[in-house]
Amino acid sequence: MSHNSLWRLSVTTSAEAEEPVMELLSNISGQTACSYRDVRKDIVSVAVFFEAKSEWSGSKQAFLRSELSKLQDYGLRLRSGRISLTRLARRNWAEAWKLHFKSISIGSELLVKPSWDGHKGSRAQAVVILDPGLSFGTGHHPTTRFCLEQLVRWGKARAIKSFLDMGTGSGILAIAAAKLGYERIEAFDIDPECIRIARANARANHTLGRIRFWQKDVGRLPLEPNRKYSLVCANLLSDVLLGEPQRIVARVSNEGLLVLSGILETEFPRIQQAYSKAGMSLVRSQCAREWRSGSFAWRH
Repeated sequence: MSHNSLWRLSVTTSAEAEEPVMELLSNISGQTACSYRDVRKDIVSVAVFFEAKSEWSGSKQAFLRSELSKLQDYGLRLRSGRISLTRLARRNWAEAWKLHFKSISIGSELLVKPSWDGHKGSRAQAVVILDPGLSFGTGHHPTTRFCLEQLVRWGKARAIKSFLDMGTGSGILAIAAAKLGYERIEAFDIDPECIRIARANARANHTLGRIRFWQKDVGRLPLEPNRKYSLVCANLLSDVLLGEPQRIVARVSNEGLLVLSGILETEFPRIQQAYSKAGMSLVRSQCAREWRSGSFAWRH
């Protein structure tokens, strides 16, 4: 194959299924998925890229179809779920990143941008540099953005700040916390590849020495932790949030804040009820497209 071309494998789906399909496609392909959204048509194209067509085998294709069918059985609306493999010029792929990913500002305190963006932001802004395609989380998805907003808000409200990032993905939240001056920062993910990439991203942002990254399953966390944190972000699948509220809330300090995101709006009432039973009250909520996120504090 010519060195001037790449292969693009894509799945056409709905905005509702965007993140689960991204995770599924990444796990099966061994590549990091990205997505492109047609807001008018409510269609999302989730894609991975290969150097050679042979990297995508028939067995992987069959397994992907089977797993997409399971997502539908769980109630996710996939739209067509069409899988396509196309050849494209490498220069077009490179420019596509630059077209779809721009810098974003979280108030006057934080700027998240890709490496090719020359925007420097204001003197007061902490800058996080993250290129898309490395792992989940570039700040553009509404659930990640809500977490970033709470990091900024809580950072301004507290002199002493500690942070736990549950389901760190690309490491964006932990890196942002370090840039914003949080003092004890820990982050974990069930996926060892996410941990590897998060560490690489932290290293590129000169924050690796300030963050402890580790691999862990939420369901295997001790019910009585050695440490509690002033801010905990759990950007996780709804079934994990529903299945482990006690383990999650146990890590929030008495005056701390818990941020839950990655939740479809239709699922949020069940999440709120579960965390209310665990002793927490909803203090802030935000809906963007079909996603709802919320901040919770202890009832005293």
